[in-house]
Amino acid sequence: MVSPYSLSVPGGVQAQVMGLARELRRMGIEVRVLGPCDGPPPATFVTPLGNSLPTSANGSVAPLAPDPSCMLRTTRVLYEEQFDVLHLHEPFAPGPPMTAMLMHPAPVVGTFHAAGESASYKHLKNYIKPAAANLVHRVAVSKDAAALVSPYIPGDYEILFNGVELDDYRNAQPYPTDGPTIFFCGRHEERKGLEVLLASMAELGQIGGKDVRLWIASNGPDTDRLRAQSADDPRIEWLGRLPDGEKISRLKGADVFCAPSLHGESFGVVLIEAMAAGTCIVASALDGYRNVATDGVDSLLVPPGDAHALASALERALSDQALATRLVDAGASRADDFSMTTLAERYAEIYREVALPHPASPRSVSAWPFMGRPRSARQSARQSARQSARQSARGVHA
Repeated sequence: MVSPYSLSVPGGVQAQVMGLARELRRMGIEVRVLGPCDGPPPATFVTPLGNSLPTSANGSVAPLAPDPSCMLRTTRVLYEEQFDVLHLHEPFAPGPPMTAMLMHPAPVVGTFHAAGESASYKHLKNYIKPAAANLVHRVAVSKDAAALVSPYIPGDYEILFNGVELDDYRNAQPYPTDGPTIFFCGRHEERKGLEVLLASMAELGQIGGKDVRLWIASNGPDTDRLRAQSADDPRIEWLGRLPDGEKISRLKGADVFCAPSLHGESFGVVLIEAMAAGTCIVASALDGYRNVATDGVDSLLVPPGDAHALASALERALSDQALATRLVDAGASRADDFSMTTLAERYAEIYREVALPHPASPRSVSAWPFMGRPRSARQSARQSARQSARQSARGVHA
C-alpha cells in the first residue's frame, strides 16, 4: 500500500492508509505501507522512503516526496518485496504512487481521495491518461472525488467511503472540561475555515452562566497570524499538534466538534470520528460533508464562510441539550455505516480478485545494477517462506 504523503505528518489520507493497513493485517493479509516519513516510521509495517517536501496541492501544502532519491527507493522496494497487489492512494500524486504506477510490477488498485479542482489533472492529462491503463481497479472515496478525476481519466469507479476504527473513539476516555467546549482540529489554512470560527466566537456569550471555551488543535501557515488576532480572548486555547490518544480524548470530551471548512473536502471522515465519539457536530454545508452528515438529523450544517450562521448553530448545539442528544444519538447510528472493518473486507475482496497467480519462482527483478544484484540466502529463504504461507492461506501480499 503506497501513500503519497508523509506518514509521520497528520492528515486525512495518511489516517486512512494506516487505519486500513491495521485492519487488513488483523484479517491476516500481509500489508506493508510505503511512503515518505519525516522521522521514525509510525509502525513496524511501514517502509520509509525518505523525507517529504512541502508542495502546494488542492489549496493546501502537502508533504509529498517527488525527489529522485525517493523514486529510486520506491522502485527498489517494489522489486525486492515482490508484492502480489499494489494499492496506491492518489495514484498520480508525484513521488511513490506515480513511480509505482509507472513501474507496475503487480496489479494496481488506485484510490482517489481529492475533490474540487486539480491543476495537475488539467495540465498533465495527456501524460496521465496512458499510465491509467495500468489500473486494474479504480476506487473513489466519494462521488465528488470521482467527479474530479473521471473527466481526465475516464473509466469505472467504485465508490467506497472512507472508514473509521470506531472502537478507538467509542472506548476513549473523555477529556475533562469545566464548561461548554468546542473542539476544532484541522490544518490552520484558509480552506479549513478556522478564521470564520474565530469570528463566530466573538458573537458567543455565556451559556448556562459559563464562558464558551474553544480548543484549537494542529497548526499550519496561518497559526501565528490567527493566534495574534485572537490573543485577547482567554476562552481560546491553542493546543498545537496532538498525539492521537489526546486528540480522540478531547474530541470525546468536547460538547461540539466544529468543522467550518470553506472548500476542498471530498469526504467528511472527521465528522464520522465525531459521531463515533458521541460529540455533537456543527459544520459547513459542503457536498463532501453532506456525504456523511444530514442537517437537523445528525448535525447542524451552515453556509460556508458565514460567521453569524456558524455562531447561531454553535449556540443552539451548546444550549439546547435535547437537540444535542438527538443529533448525537442519530450520529452514533450513522457512524456504523463507516466501519473500517467493513471497508477492509471489501478491499480484501478486490485484492483477491485482481491478484496474479503465485509464481513458482520469484518474479524477475529490474536489470538495473543497484536492483539486479543476486539475492542473499536470507532474502531467498524469506521469499520462499512468504510464498508457502500465501499459498496455504490463499492470501495476498499488498
